[in-house]
Amino acid sequence: MREFSRRGMLGLGAGAAAALSVAGCSSSGASAPGKVTAEPGTTGKAKPIGDGSTAYTGKQPKQPPEPERLEPGQKPPQFVVFSWDGAGEVGNGLFPRFRKVAEDHGAAMTFFLSGLYLLPESKKRLYQPPNNPVGASAIGYLTDDHIKETLKNLRAAWLEGHEIGTHFNGHFCGGRGSVEHWTPAQWDSEIEQAMSFVTKWRTNTGFTDLEPLPFDYSKELVGGRTPCLLGQDNLLPTARKRGWRYDASSPGGLQVWPDKKQGLWNFPLQSIPFRGGSLQVLSMDYNFMFNQSKNSTKGPTANYPGWRKEAAEAYIAGFKRAYETNRAPLFIGNHFEEWNGGIYMDAIEETVKHIADEKHKDVRMVSFRQLCDWLDAQDPKVLASLRGLGVGQQFTGRG
Repeated sequence: MREFSRRGMLGLGAGAAAALSVAGCSSSGASAPGKVTAEPGTTGKAKPIGDGSTAYTGKQPKQPPEPERLEPGQKPPQFVVFSWDGAGEVGNGLFPRFRKVAEDHGAAMTFFLSGLYLLPESKKRLYQPPNNPVGASAIGYLTDDHIKETLKNLRAAWLEGHEIGTHFNGHFCGGRGSVEHWTPAQWDSEIEQAMSFVTKWRTNTGFTDLEPLPFDYSKELVGGRTPCLLGQDNLLPTARKRGWRYDASSPGGLQVWPDKKQGLWNFPLQSIPFRGGSLQVLSMDYNFMFNQSKNSTKGPTANYPGWRKEAAEAYIAGFKRAYETNRAPLFIGNHFEEWNGGIYMDAIEETVKHIADEKHKDVRMVSFRQLCDWLDAQDPKVLASLRGLGVGQQFTGRG
């Protein structure tokens, strides 16, 4: 089952789901940068970058200590990564909700930002998507108010220790314009544009009343997830040249220890037990919705309590299988959506609370970037040994 990421459904007031205007590309004049201040938990004075949309504020706060290297036979920690595709705040309060959930339970998360969420629809002609008309997008452009809320939440998320990755831009999953058919050069163009929308939001929006994003995106961006989990093979050569560290675009992964693909850590969505283990489903909210309401975002309300329970139980079963056996990192993908009455958001919150329970020792809820740090610090022979453990195969070393 392919992952689907949504914003044709999200924020219906935020613009057409697939804008198809054709016009030349031009740049707008830069507005005066807003106030730039030093950030709590960082060192030195903030240094504006470019038009002041971003600023270097020092080392990111609230990061884990330097990773310790496992000894041969030592039981590894149980890593869990919660990630969010799109990462736009459209007035439903889900971005701040899960920042608060993360804070309450000691979790770091990865937010895969869609670059178009910082580009006003009035400036959509600045976007030149590969194999698609200028300004086209399969997801809606956000309103000015929603762009501002997204910026505020991105800024706060980074200062709280979370990672800002990329979900690229126009989310093209079907037809000849699909990301499935893009070349490495076209992926490079898409990435460059995504970075431009993030680093030039002040120029493109004209907003002067917001603080800059407190990081250098050219250094912060080290990984992403492609729309609908398509196009990874041609993305990876470009990602490697750009110095990225990982990619989270593989579908149908298993709960085993990750390996590298074309030089990058490969972090796939994983098949986890569903409906008591009678089925396996990819570890993402959309895939639960598809199996429960057949691609409808508003199934029968009478089914919501049961479906919510099913989703939470599946996430927890995936965690339990890894935690009690091979300790493979668990990867969970989400969208800031209220599908089927918001039951998948409730299921995620319940899962975070369950994982954070004090009886689960040596569990670390981290970002993909933080997981890369830990993996890169390990003895390759020790990692190879862990990769030899199959799904549900018991770790037998010391622990």
